[in-house]
Amino acid sequence: MTSLYVADDVVTLAKQILGSDTTGHDFYHVARVARNAVRLYREDFPLASPSTLQLIATMGYLHDVVDEKVTATPTTRWHQIMALPTVCRFTPEDQEILRTTITHMSYAANLEHHFELPVPGQYVQDADRLDALGAIGIARAFAYGGAHHHPIYDPTIPVVMSSNRETYRHHKETSINHFYEKLLHLEATMNTTAGKKLAHTRTAYMRAFLDEFMHEWNE
Repeated sequence: MTSLYVADDVVTLAKQILGSDTTGHDFYHVARVARNAVRLYREDFPLASPSTLQLIATMGYLHDVVDEKVTATPTTRWHQIMALPTVCRFTPEDQEILRTTITHMSYAANLEHHFELPVPGQYVQDADRLDALGAIGIARAFAYGGAHHHPIYDPTIPVVMSSNRETYRHHKETSINHFYEKLLHLEATMNTTAGKKLAHTRTAYMRAFLDEFMHEWNE
């Protein structure tokens, strides 16, 4: 699953931090994001330079290393990222793209203000959101819910549309509610031509799953 464009030091750090994660933000998740971000970018830019593809793959592998859902010490993780030999060799401009993208790409970070990411970062963001859709997205939603002790579904718990990070992170929810509160809305947030096509297909798959779930629940 390793992207051709990512260096060993990047992969090693991602595996060290995320290798034991059980919330759906594990090493295989970031590997998929890196691989798919590169693939999407090459679809839209067939003549992309290897240096741009390396930056995209690196951001894909590292985007969850500093995420508040995964680590209690994001500052320490940032120091580890910026000390990586691969990152140190990036141009100052590419280092800034990496910092900006990883800091501002999450769904929660964009609830109160939409951040316009640099173009390479838009492909990483799209690949990350695509991994929250489709069959893998369904599996990840229930893994995350189970890790945080959310019930699968409870019709007495209402769907809550959050407009700020605090509500989003701390309101009472179920795994099924999460589809209606976030996942089904990701298609509308996609940045890229290639990403929008895949998001539509994967969202339709999730809607079919939810229809069947509700059918079985109400039998």
